[in-house]
Amino acid sequence: MPELIEKLSFYLDFPFVRYAIIVGVLVSLCSSLLGVTLVLKRYSYIGDGLSHVAFGALAIASVLKFSNNMFLILPVTAAVAVLLLCTGKNTRIKGDAAIAMVSVGALAIGYLLMNIFSTSANISGDVCTTLFGSTSILTLKAEEVYLCIVLSCLVLLTFALFYHKIFAITFDENFARATGVNTNLFNLLIAVIVAIIIVLAMNLVGALLASALVVFPALSAMRVFKSFFSVTVAAATLSVVCSLVGILIAILAGTPVGSTIVAADIVAFGLFYSAGLIRNGGN
Repeated sequence: MPELIEKLSFYLDFPFVRYAIIVGVLVSLCSSLLGVTLVLKRYSYIGDGLSHVAFGALAIASVLKFSNNMFLILPVTAAVAVLLLCTGKNTRIKGDAAIAMVSVGALAIGYLLMNIFSTSANISGDVCTTLFGSTSILTLKAEEVYLCIVLSCLVLLTFALFYHKIFAITFDENFARATGVNTNLFNLLIAVIVAIIIVLAMNLVGALLASALVVFPALSAMRVFKSFFSVTVAAATLSVVCSLVGILIAILAGTPVGSTIVAADIVAFGLFYSAGLIRNGGN
């Protein structure tokens, strides 16, 4: 045990490890807050769709040689999120079909562009890193960390200020509209926040695993807690803990960061699922 602590303190002296922990905690916290709303509104799959859109936008930004990919990735992902979440009910292609179509299409086009307009000698390695976040979280620059902090604070502040409105449209959008809530505006707000979260999560766990940060903590908390507030708090706490545990294990054991974090979330879900069964007498 003392050797483990000594090894951990040795790694914590490196700035990139501290950056990874800061970004991991912030992204996990933001992801879990909106995750509860998305799960309850039956939009759990939106994370997969948007993360694949972000991958496609990243490929385009790389081909165009953008100095900062975020200037293209974030607007494109936000625009698609708005289309999927705010106009999905009024289009001919609805719900999961629209998400699946956008998801697969963006992933295919992104990979195609990265191969046709190759900017690297190791395309497979770049794609693997982007999809699974195997090393990107450990190569963050200071300016990327600052941007993550600013965007995360914006997400947290927005959620805190409009918590009651988000709660209302999560459970009964028609009733919320009847009471004077501008549901279109808040659906738009949720779509933009989800886009920001997914783009940030790509650095942590990669495009293919980003939705795990949104879905797993919420589903785990729902096994034990019942009220919206308690589920949200439990999901946020659990997400941060799993992220920290995953990052530390990945650093000490040399495993991929994104996959290790998701594995920690899966273990947590199993524990909470068992606790829920015990609490409800096996039902």
